[in-house]
Amino acid sequence: MTQVFETSRLILRKPAETDLTALATFYADERASFVGGPQNTEQTWRTMAGILGHWDMRGYGFMSVDLKDTGETIGLVGHWFPYGWPEPELGWMMFDGFEGKGFAHEAAIGCRDYAYNTLGWTTAISLIAAKNARSIALATRLGATYETDFTHDRVGTVGIYRHPAKETVQ
Repeated sequence: MTQVFETSRLILRKPAETDLTALATFYADERASFVGGPQNTEQTWRTMAGILGHWDMRGYGFMSVDLKDTGETIGLVGHWFPYGWPEPELGWMMFDGFEGKGFAHEAAIGCRDYAYNTLGWTTAISLIAAKNARSIALATRLGATYETDFTHDRVGTVGIYRHPAKETVQ
């Protein structure tokens, strides 16, 4: 599978160990509470190992999002389907200072198109905690609608937001 693609302002690529510092900064903050944080750097290293292992096991996964202009890594967006998940997910984590600029939306559209056109998905979900208003707003902007709740032993109860089917977004 392709491990790099571009949108108008972004380069999306398979994460690398060099992303650990940026990811650890994100996970150290309360903002990461919706995705398993806060965590210390050692715990984040293990999280990153899981992200990279997902790539090896599934052939796809979360992608580091870099600004074309500067090369700065500004978040992770991509494809996630670990054991115990109800179906393949489109997820996002944007680093501090990069929300509200359309980067997550641009990256998510690119990743959803990649999922439909390269990975062969016909639909996608996003699992979002009820208190994560920013992610719910992004999912809604992407055309996803709340479907039902899903409860997982580790992550708790989250809403399933269903993205439009492939044939309706192409």
